[in-house]
Amino acid sequence: MDCIFCKIASGEIPADIVFQNEEVLAFRDINPQAPVHILVIPKEHIESVTKTSQQHEAFLGNLVLAAKQIAKQEGILEKGYRLVINCGSEGGQIVPHLHLHVLGGRKLDDRLG
Repeated sequence: MDCIFCKIASGEIPADIVFQNEEVLAFRDINPQAPVHILVIPKEHIESVTKTSQQHEAFLGNLVLAAKQIAKQEGILEKGYRLVINCGSEGGQIVPHLHLHVLGGRKLDDRLG
C-alpha cells in the first residue's frame, strides 16, 4: 500500500510525533492552519469515516479521547479547539486514510468551509 499515513505509522517516514498508544498515532501537520495543528490517525489503515462500521465504535471514541488528551498536552484544552474529520474528496479529504485534525492556539473563525 502506498499510503503516506501508513508509512508514518510504521516509522518508514519520519514525523513530529506528539502522542501514540496501541491504536492511535498523532503528529504535527506539515502545513499547519493554526498554531496547533495535529493529525490523529489510526495505526490501522481505514480509508475514511465512511468506511467505518459498528465494529469501529470503540475505536472512534478512543480517537476523540486521544484528541482531547492532545489538546490538554498542547495547552489548548481550556481556551478551546476544533476537531475536524474530512470525508471524501468533496469533503476536503486529501489523504485517503482516516484522520482527525486538532486545531487551536488562536481564535478560530466561524466559517466551516
